Amino acid sequence: MPDESMEQLATEAWIYGYPLVTAAVTKSAMTAVPARDDTRRKAPVNQFCYMRGTPDASFTEVVSPNADTLYSSAWLDLSDQPLVLTLPDFGDRFWMVPILDAWSDVCAVVGRRTSGSTAGPFLIAGPSWSGETPPGLTLLTSPTAVNWVIARYATSGPSDFPAVNRLQDATRLIPLSEWTGDPDDYAPPTDVPVPADADASATPVDKVHALGGRAYFALLNRMMVDNPPDPADAPFLGRIAKLGVAPGAPLDDLSPEELATLDAGARRGPETLRELFARAEASGSGGWTVHRGLGDYGTDYAKRAVITRFGYGANLDADALYPHATTDADGRPLTGAHTYVLHFDAGQTPPVDGFWSLTMMNERQFFADNPLDRYAIGDRSGMRTNPDGSLGIHVQHDSPGPDRESNWLPAPAGGFNVFLRLYWPRRPALTGDWTPPALRRTD
Repeated sequence: MPDESMEQLATEAWIYGYPLVTAAVTKSAMTAVPARDDTRRKAPVNQFCYMRGTPDASFTEVVSPNADTLYSSAWLDLSDQPLVLTLPDFGDRFWMVPILDAWSDVCAVVGRRTSGSTAGPFLIAGPSWSGETPPGLTLLTSPTAVNWVIARYATSGPSDFPAVNRLQDATRLIPLSEWTGDPDDYAPPTDVPVPADADASATPVDKVHALGGRAYFALLNRMMVDNPPDPADAPFLGRIAKLGVAPGAPLDDLSPEELATLDAGARRGPETLRELFARAEASGSGGWTVHRGLGDYGTDYAKRAVITRFGYGANLDADALYPHATTDADGRPLTGAHTYVLHFDAGQTPPVDGFWSLTMMNERQFFADNPLDRYAIGDRSGMRTNPDGSLGIHVQHDSPGPDRESNWLPAPAGGFNVFLRLYWPRRPALTGDWTPPALRRTD
């Protein structure tokens, strides 16, 4: 039998590496095409995929998606050279372009909060580049070669999609070697070889959780070469080196007992994630948990892994807060077998300079299919307020009736959870002086 303390260490190592392994698997799934394919939401490495509409219930590439914005998504590999990012003028529209490094930290972000209506062009460079920034470009640096850029554009619905699509077309990536100063001079290649091991047959979460110890930690070791751990991780890396987990380390020389220890850590990892998530959720009040400090995790490896599992791509607090509810006002799990109301007193809707919404998630953290194809509802949804100025959102499986359907967020028949998304939150939300009201069961 493997030593229990070594099994525990292997589980901790699995948690530590979870964002980096998830980045590798997600990147593989979302770039397995020879040319940009917006309908499949995929594009080759270093190219944007433009999601022309909001995701629906068929979208399973990334957990906890949102239906508030249109996305332009790109997976970067900066190991060869930097990329130039060009952006349009967004006018009065809320927009943001965060860049996540391979460990899921937001290493750079530009957007309405920081830049107003437009910004750039930018030069995005990885850790291996040491050149001079060309005139006219603003340097953004990442500590890793692999990065995920997730441009977000606020939208008011399908009638607004064409206007946003034009902004997407002007959001571009160009290799520095191809940059002339005019983004129209460059056309992305349309015959990019697809890696033989690329596999989009399963969701990235399922694929990561199905990896055995040897495969998981071999991938982690490979990824750590071009995506180095933070220097602050050195003490932990010293501990897990005894498992064979280190940048570039081969696992071929490990004994059967040592490989069994890694397998045990991989088996225990997913359940440990669920336990960590449940523990974090239990710390909330009124049914809501506000996970703060997202996008900048330091050495809090547990929080980093939990957010990768349940909210991959989370932004910095200053750009977005994500209060999350899995229970009602009395602590009972949310389920479509009951009906609920989220009631805001007059003047007490979420305080934001951007916008807010309430998003429905099923038990697998994806959108729940429903007859209205409505996955979120918020301040741009045309909801009706009560005569006293208060606002009630009906959260339930069946329609609350024609007179209340404008304020209905459809729920699945089984268990569910909801995110209250606050984009560009104001100070009361950031400090905790404002908190969401509890979901109250009404049946």
